[in-house]
Amino acid sequence: MKLSMPLVYAGNPRESADQVVALEKAGLDTIWVAEPYGFDAPTLMGYLAAKTETVEIGAGILNVYSRTPGALLQTAAGLDNVSGGRAVLGLGASGPQVIEGFHGLPYDRPLTRTREVIEVLRAGLRGERLDFQGKTIQVPLPEGRGLGLGKPLKLLNRPERADLPIWVAALGDKNVAMTAEVADGWLPFLYYPEKAKEVWGESLAAGAAKRSAGLKPLEICAGGMVAIGEGPETKALLDFMRPLYALYVGGMGARDKNFYNQLACEYGFEKEAKEIQDLYLSGKKKEAEALVPLEWLEAGNLVGPASYVQERIAAFKESGVTNLSVSPASDDPAGTIAQVKEWVS
Repeated sequence: MKLSMPLVYAGNPRESADQVVALEKAGLDTIWVAEPYGFDAPTLMGYLAAKTETVEIGAGILNVYSRTPGALLQTAAGLDNVSGGRAVLGLGASGPQVIEGFHGLPYDRPLTRTREVIEVLRAGLRGERLDFQGKTIQVPLPEGRGLGLGKPLKLLNRPERADLPIWVAALGDKNVAMTAEVADGWLPFLYYPEKAKEVWGESLAAGAAKRSAGLKPLEICAGGMVAIGEGPETKALLDFMRPLYALYVGGMGARDKNFYNQLACEYGFEKEAKEIQDLYLSGKKKEAEALVPLEWLEAGNLVGPASYVQERIAAFKESGVTNLSVSPASDDPAGTIAQVKEWVS
């Protein structure tokens, strides 16, 4: 099992990026760089490539709308080159609030677009000319659109790897099935290991049944906060995760279109999901945070004595996770990473 973590920063991301060198020495395998609607991820990923030597540098995630497939190809191939073959391209549809609100683009046919983007990217990484006429992507533009002067082109530079890993962030049944069919890896969120098979088992199986023999088995990256220690003061650290869970379940999306609220319902927390959303959308965020089920917090994170953290690692592994993503809650993040690395190896 690999060990990864999201790059967490507030304000100046360089300060957090500079800490990755110590985490790499401690045994970190992958660092994920998010891009919701803050700084762009590729700039920071290039900075990380220059600062590190062995850690994989993953986009977690780039949305499939705001960059054309050609631009995504350039970004992926460029990052893989400057990192010496350490780039991981995480993709996702994001959500309508970000795509339509921040980027000003219609949130149209997200599953189809994700699938088609991956197909175009794979062709481009193989050094082929981009010639694809799909339902959401047409490269070159077909006759009757534009000036009619477009022709199939291929990347001028030779990609570092034709099989650069492409991961997809997905939650819904159809999206997870598509991911299991065509992607190298899957990035679920707010993951509950013991309920993963119940929620996603059929979708993963359906996608795997259609998976090309040329692809390696699907990788899965999931995890949460890690804090190792005895006593109630360690368990109390779980409360720091409440705002995150409440934000996504209660406020990430409209009332009738919130993927994370639906996930909470599928986990069996229907009552809590509705109450959290009602409170959050009415501005009562603290009250919403208080209703996040402790059961979910404990299962989705790794907080407690060393023996308990090891049990949670085993639970994530048993559920199919191949890359454990952790966010250390300690004064010595590198020391925590080194300890967890021993347990996952």
